[in-house]
Amino acid sequence: MKIALAKGRLGEDALLKFQEIGLLKSVDLNSRKLIFTTKDYELLLLKPSDVIVYVRNGKADLGVVGSDVVMEGNYGVYELLDLKFGICRFSIAAPKDTDVMGKSCLRVATKYPNVTRQYLNEQNIEIIPLQGSVELAPKAGLSDCIVDLVETGKTLQANDLEIIKDLCDVSARLICNPSSYRFLQSELSDLVEALSHD
Repeated sequence: MKIALAKGRLGEDALLKFQEIGLLKSVDLNSRKLIFTTKDYELLLLKPSDVIVYVRNGKADLGVVGSDVVMEGNYGVYELLDLKFGICRFSIAAPKDTDVMGKSCLRVATKYPNVTRQYLNEQNIEIIPLQGSVELAPKAGLSDCIVDLVETGKTLQANDLEIIKDLCDVSARLICNPSSYRFLQSELSDLVEALSHD
């Protein structure tokens, strides 16, 4: 079975979860290797945005991604389990002491246009897609507010923004390729059962 994990904290937390149930013990994330092979598993270490691409295309059976990634794209993968780490939330944030929600047309900067449309579908909004630091957009006059992932809120505070509304919670999810789900159902069921117990 091939498992795709993201480099970085989410991947480190995911590997720890797998190791707690006795899997992937020989994997050393401090090495420069990108593929680790054990008796029953092959682990692929990828950029976070690539994990779901490998799973969707059947080059990995399983992957661990944030639910934000699954929500933003229509990838056609199955979510098997909420792993209950990597917890944060989608929030609307705006410059302090401003009333942006009353505007007739709201300009929203975000890396997540689909999630933004889904949660603000009753508003008249103009979505400004960005790839980088969305916190700069209101200060530069590009947008009225932002929709972004928030964990501690420190980045927002440092940029004079405050949360107006939390939209939904986000956490790490175990995802699966649909074909793998069909052909590896017994193994996947055992794995999900093991991962479900802390």
